Amino acid sequence: MSKQSELNPSVDSRLLTSNEKTKNLKQTPPLHYQIKTMDCVSHTWSKPNLKFIATDHHNGQRFTNLVKAQEKLGRWDLLKWIMSRKSQTWTGDFEAETKEFFATQKALPEERPLAPMSDWQIWYIGHATVLIQIGPYNFLTDPVWAEHVSPKQGYGPKRVIPAGIALEQLPQIHAVLLSHNHYDHMDLASLTWLHKKFAMPIYTGLGNSYYLPKAFHVIEMDWWQSALLHQLRIVYTPAQHGSGRGARDQNLALWGGFSIVSEHGHCFFAGDTGYGPHFKEIQKRLGSPRIALLPIGAYEPRSLLRHMHMNPQDAFHAHVDLQARRSLAIHYRTFQLTDEAREQPELDLHHAMKNSSKLMNPIYCIREGRRLIV
Repeated sequence: MSKQSELNPSVDSRLLTSNEKTKNLKQTPPLHYQIKTMDCVSHTWSKPNLKFIATDHHNGQRFTNLVKAQEKLGRWDLLKWIMSRKSQTWTGDFEAETKEFFATQKALPEERPLAPMSDWQIWYIGHATVLIQIGPYNFLTDPVWAEHVSPKQGYGPKRVIPAGIALEQLPQIHAVLLSHNHYDHMDLASLTWLHKKFAMPIYTGLGNSYYLPKAFHVIEMDWWQSALLHQLRIVYTPAQHGSGRGARDQNLALWGGFSIVSEHGHCFFAGDTGYGPHFKEIQKRLGSPRIALLPIGAYEPRSLLRHMHMNPQDAFHAHVDLQARRSLAIHYRTFQLTDEAREQPELDLHHAMKNSSKLMNPIYCIREGRRLIV
């Protein structure tokens, strides 16, 4: 022992405590607020051989929307825009925003085995990923923790802000609600991580299991079909959108939204959608949502995207049609998919709400990792 230690025995103990803390810190598993995109390049050229009976939204070959686009704009118009646009025009100090995100203390979701079914908490994780806690049950919508939303790491739209909750911070997940198969909604890396940890069922539209590993427990549904999960009913609802992960599989699988129905109301997740009459039909069949999760981003240019993505004014109209007690804005801020500025959806939504009645039920915009108690 050194003379310094003999004179002050607490020196060694303080050093030991510090070393133990360092050792324990090294042994603590890292938290993943984003993960590498899983390679699925084969999806870009594959064409699944899927057969479904003809309905009002399937023509015998492909799924269709109930409302047909009036503009005569086709796949080549969309491709021309994709090839000519500047893909990264969002401005801002994303590094400083990320540092502030990690420096800010936030509440974390907890396991709630004794929570009453009337106790609802909604956590915004980012883009279209939301943790829904209804009593003791936990649901994830369109889970995406990937760095890039594309078929290959390093390509395509890049995440500009971490997910609001790390994968390791999630409570037990009882089910995933997967709206459709576009890369910013169907993320194989995140679904694989979740399957290994929770082995939960994945509810999705017809045909989407083709793109998922066979080990996954996938339950495919048509519009208005429902499934029971414990004390809850999961309903797959219509949307005005499309599907496809490559050039040859456009609209071969179904897209939609979900309602989780309980005796204390229903939680509506719109998925990816343009504005249409389906919102009034959902209200008519299921009643007014206790909360609606409505997309407000990825809408410019309108000439190409108005039938696929709502803008904030459309989202406001959907909120009114649903007669939602409250809504949460989603599908913006995380990935630059289209031409509008990053904060424009929120500004436009505030403008739409400002011009409405003061008695209108609220639409909330909250930051990643925050929650609404509804």
